[in-house]
Amino acid sequence: MSGSGGRRRGAGPGTATQREESLSWRKQKSLQIHRALTSDPVDIDVLRGAAESDGGLLSQEIRRKVWPKLLSVNVFHLPPKPGMRDAERSVLLEQLTDMILSVLQSHPELHYYQGFHDIAVTLLLTVGLRLGTGMLSTLATHHLRDFMDPTMDRTKHILHYLMPLIQSESSELHSFLVRSEVGCIFALSWLITWYSHVLTNYQHILRLYDFFLASHPLMPVYCAAQMVLMREQEVLRCECDMASVHQLLSRIPTHFPYGTLVSLSLGLFRRHPPTRLLQLTSQHKSFSVASFHSLQISSSSQRPDSILQREAESDPPAEPSPPPPPRSQNPLVKLAVWGLSASIGAAALAVAQSALELGPELLMGLF
Repeated sequence: MSGSGGRRRGAGPGTATQREESLSWRKQKSLQIHRALTSDPVDIDVLRGAAESDGGLLSQEIRRKVWPKLLSVNVFHLPPKPGMRDAERSVLLEQLTDMILSVLQSHPELHYYQGFHDIAVTLLLTVGLRLGTGMLSTLATHHLRDFMDPTMDRTKHILHYLMPLIQSESSELHSFLVRSEVGCIFALSWLITWYSHVLTNYQHILRLYDFFLASHPLMPVYCAAQMVLMREQEVLRCECDMASVHQLLSRIPTHFPYGTLVSLSLGLFRRHPPTRLLQLTSQHKSFSVASFHSLQISSSSQRPDSILQREAESDPPAEPSPPPPPRSQNPLVKLAVWGLSASIGAAALAVAQSALELGPELLMGLF
């Protein structure tokens, strides 16, 4: 994948010249992204490269334009606004509940899992309710599909890729982890929430979302393996028992270098591609991996938004769609989602707080 748009390594906040170089780099990358968005078809490879390279997608404004393209979501044909009420409501929790229920009602084969709301709230706060619902629907049927089975069998299967990746880079670290009997459960919340449940810095979460939206569905696994590899010496100094190692690994350092993590994870992905991982076992077929090729094809043939807008304006008005039929397991789904008020997770609250710190108009403008 393209690494174009990368930052000049010497640029930094120090001298006036360095600040000018940093500003120039941001302008160049922004222009590169704009050209990719307005080309016909949209240059999806450049957008993926920008999301993966140093600095990610730079700003909320750019993310709102690029994230839908990475998932091949047409912003002019979005699902109707979830929910039937127009009265004022408790903004974050009520809209988050509407968003999740809308996706589950539209896809009866999908099952809510604890952690799905962490991904939903990040989309909600970044791109708003309608676009976030459209993106969440695509993620639920592609990148997150394996997590949305009625059982955790496929999720456990994906976790099992973690140790072979670590072993491929460090037999010493792998042997230590096996002796400790720590297993892979420490990485479960990382994978099923794209790390947003365990990170409290909004910018770190967004940087990883840029990366994962532009990448193969298994990239969060590579990221998890690389995160453990980057802490190898720290792990090897730990007591070799399950409790000690699990406690160490489950606590991500506050100042972890996420830019370095992204670049090293890309290298790990290229050295050990998913085809090799998938050869390890054939017990469970990955729905997420199987559907990725079709998503790549649809993404590569997208039209720029200016053309999509003209096409949408020329379309005859659509008949209002009836509300979706109630799901047979609706009471259980509602109990799970309504329970968010008690278990919304560290990331959901931290993301909301971080967004407010960036500016109340950012958060309020989405609702």
